Amino acid sequence: MLIGELAKVTTTTARALRHYEEAGLISSERAPNGYRVYDERTAVRVRNIRYLLAAGLTLDDVRVFAPCLDGNVAAAAPSAEGLRVAMERLAVLDERIAAQTEARDRLAAALRQATGDLVRPLT
Repeated sequence: MLIGELAKVTTTTARALRHYEEAGLISSERAPNGYRVYDERTAVRVRNIRYLLAAGLTLDDVRVFAPCLDGNVAAAAPSAEGLRVAMERLAVLDERIAAQTEARDRLAAALRQATGDLVRPLT
């Protein structure tokens, strides 16, 4: 399957697929004309990569899950390394959420002060 076909069946972009390939998460063969040709099974791998990315993991994090990317990654038993990576990423996300919440609260307070309490907090 050509890159455009793979992009369509996985609802992603050719650019993202090239990025996943550069990261070593998927591979292709080259046709005589230089076009990338992917195995049909690559679609499962790409869907799993996208699933993990949507869960908040990075491409570097996804590498840890490489052994199970060709199956049902959501149903696979987690490895100790996979759990460690996911827990670390969750901690990073929690820190970012806390920082953003603090920034929002400071901005809301400044707006309330500037407008004479016309702006109400969103909480």
